[in-house]
Formats: sequence, structure tokens, C-alpha cells
Amino acid sequence: MTRRPTLLVGLLFLAACGQEQQDPVLTSELTTPVDVTLHWRPEPGAAGQVVEYANAADGEYTVLEFAPPGKTTYKHPDLIPETQFYYRVRPVNGPATATVDITLPPGEEVPETDGHEWAEPRKGGGGTHPVASPEAVPGALKAEVKHANGILFTWEDHASDEEGYLIELKPAGAADYRVAAQLEPDVTSFGLITLPDEKIASCRVRAFRFGASSNLTQQRTGKV
Repeated sequence: MTRRPTLLVGLLFLAACGQEQQDPVLTSELTTPVDVTLHWRPEPGAAGQVVEYANAADGEYTVLEFAPPGKTTYKHPDLIPETQFYYRVRPVNGPATATVDITLPPGEEVPETDGHEWAEPRKGGGGTHPVASPEAVPGALKAEVKHANGILFTWEDHASDEEGYLIELKPAGAADYRVAAQLEPDVTSFGLITLPDEKIASCRVRAFRFGASSNLTQQRTGKV
């Protein structure tokens, strides 16, 4: 009488293992002895995916890229030969502000008296809404041009359980927003030093939480 349930559980476990192996969220391939290319299936509705690697399965993972929602592949190039690499992706969820357009002055001139004290992240906190709620969207976003490559962003924290804030920029002519800065929870002010192609851009701020991690995938690089 007790053998049938045990057999059923065993079959279900084997079926689950087979499904995980046949249809993983993340796969990888060694495209050259020192280049790894990743492919993943994005989580529907996510604001993007964070791509991470470590040199041990339970090691400390480093962010390679915040990928936009439509991106499904990443190339990790020029790796250390004969070394083990582990990869995972995690969805990024959370509401973003309305966009603000900025135009910086031409050139690279920065006032000699400017020590960039204004750029230090400052915390306000006080949000009361979970990130999953639309009310968690950061409020009152302002983007103040400080000099030829500096913008001071300020906003209100409405989220109670955020893992942090992302400043996202879409330079003129770019197809997608990209993450320009990852900040700690409760931050409500940060000064961004821009790249040369960010003189004219659309900007927004997102309260975020990471979703569940994908399966791990691993590759060992070869000899060169």
C-alpha cells in the first residue's frame, strides 16, 4: 500500500530534473578558449535582467551587465585561461519614474572649485509601499545640470522594501535605457558623472528588487 505513493513521488522528481536539464532559463557556450556566450529566457514583465558571474558556485557574484528586457544574450570576453566560471541571471522588478530629458553643455570644462561633494549619495528614506506596488514609484524626480558632465538627481523614496535604486539613461539615438548607477536602499540624491555619449539623454530612476535566480551554468576556459 505504501509503494505506489513512493514510486509516484520518485517519478515526479525525475520528471522535474529532466525538465530542468532540457529547458533551463540560462545556458552557456565556450565560443573560443577564453570567450563565453550566455543565452537566457527573460522573465515576462521584468524591467530587465542582471547578469552575474563568480569563480565558484557559492562564491561572491559580480555584476556583468544590467540587460534591458528584450536582450537575451551576453558575451563575456577575454577571460583568464584554464579557469572555472559560473553564471546566473536574475530578473529586475520595480517601478520607474516618468522620464526627464537633459542636455549638458558642450566640452568637458569643470569648475576648479568643484570638489563633487554634491555627487555623494544621500539617504532620505521613509517609503511605505512595497516595490511590487505602483505607489512605490519614486516621486518628484529632478535632474540638475551641475557642469559639462555632471548631473544631480534628486527624488522621493516611496518604497519600503527596495533593494536599491537604479539611475537609467537613454542617450540620444540609443534603442534602450541602460543602468548608469546602482544605489543602496533609501538613497534620494546622487550626482552622476556622465560618459561622452550622454550629453543629450532621457533619464529616469527606478526602485528595484531582484527576482529569483536562474539555474547556474558553468564553463572552464581553455589554453591559449
